[in-house]
Amino acid sequence: MISFDRPFIIDVEASGFGPLSYPIEVGLALTENDRYCRLIRPDVSWTHWDRKAESLHHISRDLLIASGRPISEIARDLNRILGNVTVYSDGWVVDKPWMTRLFNQAEITPSFTISPLERILTEEQMAIWHETKDHLITSLSVNRHRASTDAYIIQETYRQTRIRTQPHH
Repeated sequence: MISFDRPFIIDVEASGFGPLSYPIEVGLALTENDRYCRLIRPDVSWTHWDRKAESLHHISRDLLIASGRPISEIARDLNRILGNVTVYSDGWVVDKPWMTRLFNQAEITPSFTISPLERILTEEQMAIWHETKDHLITSLSVNRHRASTDAYIIQETYRQTRIRTQPHH
């Protein structure tokens, strides 16, 4: 059983949904008020672009080229911020390969581990997860599908489901 109420969460937005896709934004939820979010300038070899993905996250390729940060800078930032901790993802099956692609392109070894969120969720938390998350999104009036906002919602959903499922002493 883990002893923390607010695990570090990572969320990644990408250029699409298939094997040619690549990360375009990474977000972290750390402490209650500490988040990190950066757009990623795509490498020239990263050309896949899916309009459906763009309509979901509202990030254009032009915006990435104009405002995205260099891949190596993002990799160094993540290592500096996360150190050797484990960070959790609710989309590990896609977020992990996207982060692997980013670090490989930067030729930097990640210092942290990305683990599936399910590893730290109890069955009781899973049973009320979607209801809790939907309520949270409504109460926060969040309609932005962006990496740091999504990471925060996941982190807060984890915290609330944990509180609701812990035995009272």
